[in-house]
Amino acid sequence: MRFAKPSRWTLAALVAFVVAGCIWTPYVHLLFKKDLSNYRSEQGISPVARALAAAHLAVWSDAELRRHELDKMRQRNPEWDFMSRTYFVLALANMALRDREYLAEACDIIDAIIQNTLEVERDNGFKHFLMRYGHSGRWVVQPPGSLFVDSEIALMLAARRFLEEKDSYKPLLAARVKTMISRMKQSPVLCAESYPDECWLFCNTMALAPVRMADVLDATDHSDFLSSWVEAAKKRLSNAKTGLLISTFAVDGTPSLAGFGPEGSTIWMASHMLQIVDERFAEDQYARARRELGRSFLGFGYSREWPVGVEGHMDVDSGPVIPGLGASASASGLAIMAAAAFDDDEYLRTLLTSLEFAGFPAKREGRLRYRQDGSSSNGTAEAIPRSDHPLRPYIRGFFIRAVLWSLAFGVVHLLGFRAYTSMLSGTGSVAILQRLAGAAYLLLYAGFVFLVPVLLIAAGLVKGLALTSGPWMRTISRDSRVAPKTTARPEGEGT
Repeated sequence: MRFAKPSRWTLAALVAFVVAGCIWTPYVHLLFKKDLSNYRSEQGISPVARALAAAHLAVWSDAELRRHELDKMRQRNPEWDFMSRTYFVLALANMALRDREYLAEACDIIDAIIQNTLEVERDNGFKHFLMRYGHSGRWVVQPPGSLFVDSEIALMLAARRFLEEKDSYKPLLAARVKTMISRMKQSPVLCAESYPDECWLFCNTMALAPVRMADVLDATDHSDFLSSWVEAAKKRLSNAKTGLLISTFAVDGTPSLAGFGPEGSTIWMASHMLQIVDERFAEDQYARARRELGRSFLGFGYSREWPVGVEGHMDVDSGPVIPGLGASASASGLAIMAAAAFDDDEYLRTLLTSLEFAGFPAKREGRLRYRQDGSSSNGTAEAIPRSDHPLRPYIRGFFIRAVLWSLAFGVVHLLGFRAYTSMLSGTGSVAILQRLAGAAYLLLYAGFVFLVPVLLIAAGLVKGLALTSGPWMRTISRDSRVAPKTTARPEGEGT
C-alpha cells in the first residue's frame, strides 16, 4: 500500500502541534502546584494535615467503619492493615507536639490503636500481620519472631510516651527493645528477620528509632549497639556502585534476590529513621538517594525505585514501575516524607505537585484523602463515608480534568487566538507572539476535540461500572491475592 506524501502544510501543522505542546506542557504543573504552607506550617498544624487527620480520625472513631477499612486492606495485603496504624500514630504524635490543644484527642486515639494492635497480636500471633509466605519457611533465629511487627509496635509505644507518660507502656517498650536487640545481635550484620531468613532494611532501621527513643525516655544507653549497627551497615550492607544501603538480605548478611540493591520504597524511610541514630550517616544516605533516585519531569517530581544500572523486580513494595522513567508511586510517596524531614523544599514542591495531579485528592465535609488504586501510597486507611463508592474519585478526577481543559480552550477562543492559526497556511500573522498564540490555540483545540471526549467517556464508563458493580466485583476482590515477596520478586500491587 502506498501512502501519499504529506504536503508541506501538513508537516507545518505537525510542527506547530509539537511546538504548541512544548509551549504548554512545561506550565501544566502550575495547575497543581500549591504553596508549601498548605502542607507544612512553621507553627501549629497545616490545613492539609488537619483535613487528612480528620479523615483517619473518622475511621478510628467508628468501630464499624474501622472494621470495614481494616478488613478491606487485609484483603489486599495484611501488612497494610498493620502499617496504617504505625503511620497514623506517628502523624498524630507530630501534630500533638505542634499543637498541644490536640494532645488529649491524639492520646486517646493512639491508645485505642495500640490496645487494638496488642489485642490482635495476642489473640492471633505476630503472623497475623504477615503475608502468606511468612506463615511457612524456616526462621533462623529461635523462637520465631518478626522485627516488622516488634519494631512498629515499639515505635508506637515510644511515640505515645513522648507526648505524655503512661506508666503501663514503659515495661511494654522496654520488653520490645530487649527482644529486638537480642534477636539483632544474633546476626553478624546486627539485623533481625521480618520474614523467614529475610531481613529488611526498612524494618531494621524502624527498630533502631525506638531503641534510641527509649534511651531518651528511660535514661538507658544503647549507644554502643547503635554505633556498631551503623558500622556494620556501612561495611556489609552498602551497594558498591551507589553507596546506598541495600534493601533485603539473609540473617548472615547475604544479599537477597528480593532486594539485592537499593530501593526507593525502602531507603527514603530508612534515612529518616536514621536521623535520630546517626545524623551524619542519615544525611549521607538521603543525599545519595536524592542523587540516584530523585527526579523531576516538567515540574512533576517522582522517585525511581532503583538507581540506574541497578535494576530490580517489581513487587508489592515497589508497586508498578513506569518503564523508562523508573518511577514508583510507593517510592515517590515515601520520598515526600524524606524530603520534608531533610528540609529539601525544592524536591518536596515537585513531589507534592505530582501528588495533587495523580493522587486524585477528594475532600468532603472537611476530610481529605488521596486515592489512586483504592488505598493511599503508604497503605493507610481511607476514611470514606459508607455511602461513597470507591470509584467516585476517579469519576470526579476525569470530569474535573475535562472541565479544566475545556475552560482553558474557551478562554483562548474568546480572546480571539483562532485568528492566528492562519500560520498553518503560511499566510496571515508573522509576529512571534501571534505565532505562539496560534500554537497555543491549536494545542488546546486538539485537546478539546480529542482529549476531553475521552475523559468524559472514561468518566461515564467508570460511573457505569460503579452503578453495576455488585457481587461479581466483591468476588474478584475476595479472590485476589497479593503475590508474596519470594526471591523471584513477582509483580504486585504497591502501597
